[in-house]
Amino acid sequence: MSVPMNPASSTHLVLIPSYNPGPRVVATVEAARAQWTPVWVIVDGSTDGSAATLQRMAAADAGLRIVVLPENRGKGGAVLEGMTRAAAEGYTHVLTMDSDGQHPAALIPAFMAASQAAPAAMVLGKPVFDADAPALRVNGRKVSNWWANLETLWQGIGDSLYGFRVYPVGPLMRIMRSTRFMRRFDFDPEAVVRLCWAGVRPINIDAPVRYFSAGEGGVSHFRYLRDNTLLTWMHTRLFIGFIVRLPALLFRRRRH
Repeated sequence: MSVPMNPASSTHLVLIPSYNPGPRVVATVEAARAQWTPVWVIVDGSTDGSAATLQRMAAADAGLRIVVLPENRGKGGAVLEGMTRAAAEGYTHVLTMDSDGQHPAALIPAFMAASQAAPAAMVLGKPVFDADAPALRVNGRKVSNWWANLETLWQGIGDSLYGFRVYPVGPLMRIMRSTRFMRRFDFDPEAVVRLCWAGVRPINIDAPVRYFSAGEGGVSHFRYLRDNTLLTWMHTRLFIGFIVRLPALLFRRRRH
């Protein structure tokens, strides 16, 4: 593996949660390393042998770190573990991206630059789908996006589910430590809603998303019934929280 020459950031790192990602994980990590230093991969209890492959890559690359969790904690749990370790080393922001190649590594520098220019904000990818994107997934996310925007009084969440984004570590860790939720597929939408409630401004940047077929090495852990049930329960919780916070949200909206 050729090691890129980009300088290491002391504040922003790329954080890749990974669970049984399939063969595209190597190209994903190499693409991220070509754009940024450092890159951390949180292997979330994977059973497909990818941890060993990634550890061999890291042995030849000081800018790549692999953290192996002994059990699967879910995406949010893996991100929280990565953020906790990052904060302990002085990092203030993490860019999260999927390990299966769906997210555009080439845009990492642009997203990091936007975050560095507005460190109190969160930088959210707004997906641009190609013709191969599954219609069920594309149309289904519109429902979650509508609820997320209602729950924040349309503060500017371009897409609630797209996981290619930069988070300020401090506010998100405080939120996650205050709840037992946000550990699995509900992490991405609940994170942006609760960060908006906490006064963290969203910045949206268009970003392509690529869905790979099984023949191309694509792996999907999305389960339609299970995950939509989880999202329904999540939005029920958030709507109750929204009602409780509505006076404060209205006051903030009027003030701004």
